[in-house]
Amino acid sequence: MGIDVALGGLPFEERCVERASDWEISPGIVLHTCSAEDLVILKTFAGRPQDWIDVESVLVRQGRALNWRLIIGELQPLLDLRETPENLERLLQLRSKVEKGA
Repeated sequence: MGIDVALGGLPFEERCVERASDWEISPGIVLHTCSAEDLVILKTFAGRPQDWIDVESVLVRQGRALNWRLIIGELQPLLDLRETPENLERLLQLRSKVEKGA
């Protein structure tokens, strides 16, 4: 299994680190992890096939608890820089699909 690492060069990445929290995966083993919203942003930005599977999993698990204003507000400028606005549309379609299935 691979691990994604961000170096924090963009303002978004700095905010992502600020929003991160500790998660104890077993007694005495703690990981500092990004929020569910930031994971959706990072995975949507990357847009690889496995990323979309992961995004759907987060949407199903988190349900309506996700802060969509944060997600769209952070994601839109990143996708504009990368010139992949279609990733936002795909995310919103996936959101609609998941919410209808709930």
